Amino acid sequence: MTAAPRRSWALDTSPLREPGFRRLFWGVAATMLGQQMTLVAVPYQVYALTGSSLLVGVTSVVALVPLVVFGLLGGAIADAMDRRRLMLVTGAGSAVTSALLAVQALLPGGGNLWLLWLLVAAVSGFTAVNQPTRSAVIPALVGPEGVPAANALAMTVRQVGVIAGPLLAGVLIGLGDLFLAYAVDALGFLVAVLLLRGLPALPPAGVTGPLRLGAALRGVGEGFAFLRTQPVLLMTFVVDVIAMLFAWPQAVFPELTEGRYADSPNALGWLFAGVSIGALLMGLTSGWVSRVDRQGAVVLAAIVVWGVAIVGFGLAPTLWLAVLFLAVAGAGDMVSAVLRSSMLQTAAPDDMRGRMQGVFLVVVAGGPRLGDLRAGAMASAVGVSAAMVSGGVVVVVSMVVVALLVPSFLHFRASRAAA
Repeated sequence: MTAAPRRSWALDTSPLREPGFRRLFWGVAATMLGQQMTLVAVPYQVYALTGSSLLVGVTSVVALVPLVVFGLLGGAIADAMDRRRLMLVTGAGSAVTSALLAVQALLPGGGNLWLLWLLVAAVSGFTAVNQPTRSAVIPALVGPEGVPAANALAMTVRQVGVIAGPLLAGVLIGLGDLFLAYAVDALGFLVAVLLLRGLPALPPAGVTGPLRLGAALRGVGEGFAFLRTQPVLLMTFVVDVIAMLFAWPQAVFPELTEGRYADSPNALGWLFAGVSIGALLMGLTSGWVSRVDRQGAVVLAAIVVWGVAIVGFGLAPTLWLAVLFLAVAGAGDMVSAVLRSSMLQTAAPDDMRGRMQGVFLVVVAGGPRLGDLRAGAMASAVGVSAAMVSGGVVVVVSMVVVALLVPSFLHFRASRAAA
């Protein structure tokens, strides 16, 4: 009587039976720790160099510009050439750029802001091409029926890195060793490249010739034209932009570490890990997510949970309570991300998946960067609590408005889409 429910709730590992997906999965796992350490090290280094939460937010915008440009273009390229080759090229570029970040951390004075921004932009550009390509190959490796479970696996292992990375980065930063935090990132990308070399060729459906840049550029427009005909898929982007723009909290973490939670050990690491603690716990019990039929309604509910939890985070007087609210927010975000990604991967045809995943990356990674700018600017002007509480309230109200104005999204069912 109890065995079946445990299986139904437990993380579904069946996609790992596919050799190609195993290589992709372990490649993702190899990069996660270092990437998350870099995401902590960069804002810390900017704050250490400038003492400004606003400039921490500006750093996110510096990363956003290449992410938008190369995310959209990279998705089109991923629909026009062998995706395995594209992952190898961009993975190698990320490894080199991360190594250069480690070198700049050794410069006199703790680094140079302009050089740091340049390298952050380069890392963002390589990631913007690599990530949608990685997502676009998942249906080819596991089949349409395995996509939700594969997404849950990939996102769960990512959360392990997002928890361990900030905590380890916090320890290294406390010891004054930014170099090693960046160096681990470079090593992870190198391991991923070696794993991905074992994949077979993965050309998109209908692509046989060499890449033509003009065709790729036209493909960006074709992707947006397709998206305009798919209002439910369009709303998967809109609701995430709202959630991240108004309630992404990372820009205020350094200020909280120096102020409200200054007496708490490794507060920076715990704050950066908080969202992913909840996401990991949700991922480990995500067997039910792959069976959700009313995906639109569950996405809206999950984002409401995110908004309410961010309100609690903004008011939390102690570190442990702040981390608890961040964990609840992360659980909601995990459910939303798995379902939104699965909707895109299964509803879009193979020759359009790269472009849809490119837009997905721009939204998923770009939204938090704009959110950092909003949070940093508001925290500098009216304080951290006001910045976070107001944003969380906007998110909750917005999801109610979306449910009322776009009933097709609220009532979207996976079973009807598949039919």
